[in-house]
Parts: sequence; C-alpha cells; structure tokens
Amino acid sequence: MSNERPIKKPGRSGAAFRSGPMVENQGKMLGRLMGYIFKNYRIHIIVVVIGIVVSVLANVQGTMFMKTLIDGYITPLLGQANPDYSELLQAIIKMGILYAIGIAATFGNTKIMVYVTQGTMRNIRNDMFKHMESLPIKYFDTHAQGDIMSTYTNDTDAIRQLIGQSLPMVFQSSLTITVMLLMMIYYSVWMTLVVCLFSALMLTVTKKFGGASSRYMMAQQRSLAKEEGFIEEMIQGQKVVKVFCHEDECKKDFDKLNEQLFSDGEQANRYGNSLMPILNNVGNLMYVVLAIVGGLLVYLKAPNLSLSGSGVVTIGVIVSFLGMARQLSQTIGQASMQVAMIAMGLAGASRVFALIDEEPEEDEGYVTLVRAEWGADGVLKETNDKSGIWAWKHPHKADGTVTYTPLKGDIRLEDVDFGYTPEKLVLHDITLYAKPGQKIAFVGATGAGKTTITNLINRFYDIPDGKIRYDGINITKIRKPDLRRSLGVVLQDVNLFTGTVMENIRYGRLDATDEECMAAARLANADDFIQRLPEGYNTMLTGNGASLSQGQRQLISIARAAVADPPVMILDEATSSIDTRTEALVQEGMDNLMMGRTVFVIAHRLSTVRNSKAIMVLDHGHIIERGDHETLIAQKGVYYQLYTGAFELE
Repeated sequence: MSNERPIKKPGRSGAAFRSGPMVENQGKMLGRLMGYIFKNYRIHIIVVVIGIVVSVLANVQGTMFMKTLIDGYITPLLGQANPDYSELLQAIIKMGILYAIGIAATFGNTKIMVYVTQGTMRNIRNDMFKHMESLPIKYFDTHAQGDIMSTYTNDTDAIRQLIGQSLPMVFQSSLTITVMLLMMIYYSVWMTLVVCLFSALMLTVTKKFGGASSRYMMAQQRSLAKEEGFIEEMIQGQKVVKVFCHEDECKKDFDKLNEQLFSDGEQANRYGNSLMPILNNVGNLMYVVLAIVGGLLVYLKAPNLSLSGSGVVTIGVIVSFLGMARQLSQTIGQASMQVAMIAMGLAGASRVFALIDEEPEEDEGYVTLVRAEWGADGVLKETNDKSGIWAWKHPHKADGTVTYTPLKGDIRLEDVDFGYTPEKLVLHDITLYAKPGQKIAFVGATGAGKTTITNLINRFYDIPDGKIRYDGINITKIRKPDLRRSLGVVLQDVNLFTGTVMENIRYGRLDATDEECMAAARLANADDFIQRLPEGYNTMLTGNGASLSQGQRQLISIARAAVADPPVMILDEATSSIDTRTEALVQEGMDNLMMGRTVFVIAHRLSTVRNSKAIMVLDHGHIIERGDHETLIAQKGVYYQLYTGAFELE
C-alpha cells in the first residue's frame, strides 16, 4: 500500500501531545459558551438566576436577622419583669420560612442545572459528531485519533464542570459578596472599611495562588494526556514490545512521563491546597480584628457613619458584622477554588469549538445518482422502482434541461498533478483511462502514488490541475455522496464495527436483505468460515473483529463491498494480508466480484494482476511503464524485473 500521506502532528498518539489549553480571549469564549447554552435553555437559566437570587437574599437576611434579634427583641426583653415572647416567636417563624424558601430554591437550582448541564453536553457531543462526519479525509490524516477522542472526553468533561459547578458558584458568590458589602455599608462604613481591607488581601492571595494552581493544573492535564496516550500506544503495540524485548525501555519511558505528571500534579496541589488554609486564616484574622474594632466603637461610643441612620454601633451590629464577615470569607474561598476549573473549562470549550469551526468538506457538485429505466421510446428516465439501472442526473444550468447518463464505470484521468501540500507534488501529469469492465492495476514501490490515485477518484482530495471524468462527467460536478455510492472500496487495513457478522456485511448497503448479504459472503468465499463461527452470521464482533484472523476479517470486508454491488471497485492491497492458501480461495471470489465492473487494483503480489487489461508502473508519482502483462514482460523494463525477481518492491 502506498503510504504517501500528509504529515501528522508530532506525537505518539493524539492524546499524547495536545497543545496547551490556553485561551487568548476568555471573555469571548465564555460569551460563546453562554450563547450556546441560552440557545436551548434560556428559560431554565432565567429560573436558575432567580433561584440563586432568592437563595442569596435568604442567606443574607438570615445573617442580618442577628441584629434584629439582639437589638429588637433580646435586649428589650432583658429589662422586662414579665417578658412577652410572642413577637420573638413570630420573628423566628418568619425567619424559618425564609430559610426554607432559600433551601427550596437551592434544591431547585441544583436539579435544573443538572438537566441543563447534561443536556448541553448531549448537544455539544451531537454537534461535534455531526460536524466531524462532514469533515474531509484531510482532517483525519492530519489530526491524530487520540487528539480527537480527547475532545469528546476530557474537554467535554471540563465544560461539564464549568457549566454545572463553576459558573453557578461564581455567580452566587459574586452576588453574595455584593449584597453583603452593601448591607455592611448600610450598617457601618467604619467596619466595612476593615472588611474591604481584608477582602482585598484575600483577592490578592487568590490571584497569586489560584493563578499558579490554574497553570499547573492545566500542565497536569497535558501531562496526563501524554501518559494516557503512551499507555494506549503500549497496549496496542504490546506484541511488538514483547517481540523485540523492549519492556525495560518502555518502563523507563513511562517513568519519565509519570515523573512529569507527578511534578505538575504536586505543584498544582501545592498551590491549590495552600489557598484555602491561607484564606481561612485571613478570614479568622479579619474576624478577630472586626471584633476588636467593633468593641472599641461600642466602648468609646464613637459616632457611627452609616446609611441606616444609626448614631452608634450596637452589639447587634457587631454580631451581624461578624456573621457576615465569616460568610464573606467562606464565599471568597469557595469562589477562589473555581479559578482553575474555569480556566480548564474555557480551554476545553476552545478546543470543542475549534473542532466545530473546522471547515466542512466542500461539495459544489450538482450531478446526482438516481434509479432509472428505459422508456418505451428508448429514452432513459428516472424512476423510484428498483430497476437495477442507475444513471447520472445532470441538470444543465444554461438552458434548464436535465439529461440522464447511464452509470457504466468509465473512469479517465487527464494530466493530473497533485500534492498533499502545495510545495511537494505526489503525482505528476497522470493520464490514464479505464473503460467499463476493465481491470487496471497499479504497481510500484511504497510512496509511488498508487493509493493517492484512488483517493482522488473518491474525491477524498480535489486536484488543482487536470481532470478526472466519470462516464464523461467531470467528477467535480458530481455530488460526493453520489460519487462514493457508485464506488466499492476494499482496503488493506480492515475496519470492522461492533456488531454481528451480518451487520458488518450489510454496512455496504443498509437495505440489503439477509439473503443478499449471504450471497455476497459466498461470492467472496467467506460463507464457509462464517458458518463455522459459534453463531454463524449472528456472531458478535468486537474490537475490530479481534476474534478473527486477518484473512477472515478481509473476507468480510470483501463481502461488504460485494453487497454494495457498485460498477467500480477499488482494491487497495486487498489480499496482501491473506496467506497463500487463503488467497487462492479469495482470488476466485475476487474474480467473480470484478466481473463486469471497472476495477482499480493496487497490489504487491504481481501474480494477482496478470489478467489486468492495463498495468501502470509508478515511480515517485510518475507512470514510467504501462501495458498489459505480456507487453510489459516483452519490454523487459521495471515490471519485468519486478516480476522475475530481479529486484523487489520496497
């Protein structure tokens, strides 16, 4: 198989070497994420905001109640001979009701946010997968699998924490701090200044320690991704590791990655775990200083500056201030712990939206593949019946007419140049044709350009120069799904999906009946071994058909192509992984499969292409020889040397 491919980004796997989760414009990214949430859950978010406001007000009111309780009820009752506690009881009941409302609001917010968070995750994953399916093959050639998978897992989980935990807590904390500061100013400006002084100190500590913790936590995530990628690679390549006895070297490599993860994690937790104790101690110090300042104000009967109009500071004011100060310090501490989570969540969101923003596969084609039948007048026309005849429906924009061209499988390449990158051409001036029913073979060393030609026929990549015509139609005019529906492909690297053998064969044509699938298996000579499986065609396959041999997996792949019944087949090293005995069985099925079809064959085993109508010998993107087997043998050129063993394909 030709291995000319775009260069992938460095790394053992996608998860192993991800770019740092830094977001240049965090405000813009947060706005986009909130817009994404509001698009589907506007009402839910409004209800949550109202619930948070209710919860905060109930909480703050509870703290303020201490002043009313002391100054309005307890102190006056102390001087009465026969105190009446009814008003005090009523006040306590009202306060209890207010707390109950706050609890109910908090419970409701939590339930709604769970629904919003999980729903948003569902929508994000759906949008990512839907968009991913629209991306060109080039994207998957240049982005490692682990990198893409990490976006679905680690990045979406970071967003989940951001939406479900960090943002509600930060909003609630900000609202709580604002309301409390306003109430503090309302009761005493002097004591509020003390609180503001210590609050500024707490914010400075949060910025220093929280920022450092955030940086190291993101570094920890990168190190974790590297380690996970390495482990994934080692599991997949365990046979290779043991064959070459590289267990000790693998252990050393893992130790380096694990040591880096330890270092980043240790730093992240050092700063993160130090933040709360420091903030708690600053809060305790603020509590003590407030008590001293408040006591001095009461003792000295100093005039009080406030919005309440209270002339002096009372015991009730001091008790309320102490309660609000305690709650304020706890709130700042809780909010500070979300700094790193917010940064990681926004970084995850940036990568998720980066995938969603990837340019989808361009398709300007307008020619479609339709079922057709021959009318009584000998004119081809469109039909909804399964006629067994397909045609290209070609609307002509100039005059508004529509023509129908029978699908035959005539493929022609004219002066095709192509490179995966503009500065390096892989194919040079490729011209060839394959008439309906002809078998065209490509041979040549690895990297010669064989697979690239088939990629261009599928329009996995579009050519900058030259033309490719299908039944006389430029393939750029054919819609890509319709083009690919007319092509059957059997690859060297077999991909089987989790499901039964029958389902994997039916993947070639989803409306195929069981009988048609079994007929395709018999055509590919796969029926015999399938019948011997524990549950025959209903045998469940997992792990890319790990329970089957390489040859058996390839036979199922060939049967899958056979059930599609396309007019054009592309066989990319289809028998290279099959042993000689199995190849003899497969070849018969392959001959039946190729009968009456246009076939492009890529092969290292030249014995499989002897009966080809034309054989193209490629070298570094050039066709250096062409002709049938006998002609090329007579020329005694490169093909002759390959066939006789004078030198071998690399």
